[in-house]
Amino acid sequence: MAETDLQDADLETPIQGEGEQFDEENRLKPEFVRLVSYSLRDDNDESTYELVEPLHPADIADLFELIDREDRGHLAAAITDLMSSEVIAELNDFVREDMVEALAPEAVADIVEQLDTDDAVQLIEDLDPPDQRAILAEVEAEDRTAIEAALAYPEETAGRLMQRELVAVPESMTVGDLIDYLRRDDHLPTEFWEVFVVDHRFHPIGSIELSWILRTPRDIALSDVMKRDQTLIPVDMDQEEVALRFQKYALISAAVVDENGRLVGQLTVDDIVHIIQEEADEDVMLMSGAGDGDINEPLRDAYSARVRWLIANLGTAVVASAIIAFFGGAIEKLVALAVLMPIVASIGGNAGTQTMAVTVRAIAMNQLTRSNTKRLVLRELKVALMNGATIAVLIGIATALIFTPELGAVIAAAMIINIIISGMAGVLVPVAFDRLDQDPAVASSVFVTMITDSMGFFAFLGLAVASGLVSL
Repeated sequence: MAETDLQDADLETPIQGEGEQFDEENRLKPEFVRLVSYSLRDDNDESTYELVEPLHPADIADLFELIDREDRGHLAAAITDLMSSEVIAELNDFVREDMVEALAPEAVADIVEQLDTDDAVQLIEDLDPPDQRAILAEVEAEDRTAIEAALAYPEETAGRLMQRELVAVPESMTVGDLIDYLRRDDHLPTEFWEVFVVDHRFHPIGSIELSWILRTPRDIALSDVMKRDQTLIPVDMDQEEVALRFQKYALISAAVVDENGRLVGQLTVDDIVHIIQEEADEDVMLMSGAGDGDINEPLRDAYSARVRWLIANLGTAVVASAIIAFFGGAIEKLVALAVLMPIVASIGGNAGTQTMAVTVRAIAMNQLTRSNTKRLVLRELKVALMNGATIAVLIGIATALIFTPELGAVIAAAMIINIIISGMAGVLVPVAFDRLDQDPAVASSVFVTMITDSMGFFAFLGLAVASGLVSL
């Protein structure tokens, strides 16, 4: 963009000084984002760097999301040495992919070499194999070997997520020996929370927190001060299970071991926080059928993810419509049935959704297992009975006052039946998917909705006919 264009642009006074990039809610101001965009399009990398350099890594990640897609690669190239692991970790997956695809392999390699192995893997793992090879060809041999080894593990496993940079020492050392080693070795990681103690086969046999090292006399042997009880993470463990281990045992870091029990890496709590957030977001989006649910998701992917569940919902709606059509003659004779039908289906649907949400969460958190499934079913049955009775009394009295006592009794009975069925569906459908080794969040809502709507209509209209209130 030419200088005259910048002068004519709808831009407030350029922002200078710490804190003036943000509004009162600590979000980047639109004026600041536009200023960065203008600087990029004017090919003024020096100005761009000066604007971005004061920002926190998380705010730099936000900036990548706020600028136009075509500017992301240019921004990354202009601030290469600011692309720290903290920025990479905070970047949205789709934004990170856009940024990497827009950069030359040499530029991506420059960023990769500044990152720990786990962050470097996160940066390039979603790229096509030819693009990965082109980038790795520009990376130094030692870093390339570590990244390729990590990429060899399945996605969303501990091996893919772990950091290979760690501190491991033999138990023959004393605390003084360890302190001297930590001070003089320039190749150790710059950030770590504990030191792993290993035997001659490099099997972890204990760990020592940094606070223990600092507070223990130098002449004490590591074997006398180390913590021998450890939570070891297999390289092939799924990231969701890893997160549950960290949560259950309140871990700060944990050793990752291969199939032979050798120490190959570590996982730290800052990595796990992102995993917990990702898994929670994924379950919510899957239950709604909204795909990844990300505003940066490509249009085609968003359409593909959502439309297939809408088609499935269309099929379940046809089932409910067929039941209504079967009782069409009864509805024509008593219009009140058409007025009250949506109430029965709606309340049942809400009851099913509540139970389904509780069940899916319990499965995700490992609270629901084969040993307590029966107890959960009985618990939710009791809750459904109490809820059904309460709602049945309210809707029954209201219907009796507005229409007839007979119709009030019918809708009250239908409400109890539908809420009980909905509650059971909300438990049994996710459990069935889990037993079949399928994600219970993926399609539970579709089937639960079909059951609650269909059974709600059938119970209400069927009871109306069976009671003699109306005939087909």
